[in-house]
Amino acid sequence: MDVRIDKWLWMIRLFKTRSLAAEACNAGKVRCAGNRLKPSKEVKAGEVYHVRVGDLEKTVKAIAAPKSRIGAAMVPQYYEDLTPPEEYDRVKALHAKFEYREHGEGRPTKRERRQIEYLKNYYGEEKE
Repeated sequence: MDVRIDKWLWMIRLFKTRSLAAEACNAGKVRCAGNRLKPSKEVKAGEVYHVRVGDLEKTVKAIAAPKSRIGAAMVPQYYEDLTPPEEYDRVKALHAKFEYREHGEGRPTKRERRQIEYLKNYYGEEKE
């Protein structure tokens, strides 16, 4: 497999553009065996890569390299997703909304609003 890691990440649709994949490599968001990878690193079959995509830390095992960018239905032929389900749950919890209120409860009180703001800041959600 003579394919660069940035190109491979783009071809298997982990990143929308190749330049985003290269930026992720340069920023240290792509690792193999604990080492940061440069965009020019060649992909080897059987290697496990840890890729940070937004808030998600994906763990993928390279199987093969496609000739060019592939359709979403063909992606499982080229890599195996080893990301634990707990990671997906963690990201889902990060994006959960705290403002849900039952119908008929009315507006939050000043105290409740402050508690909601505290939770948003604690979990890293930005103010809207």
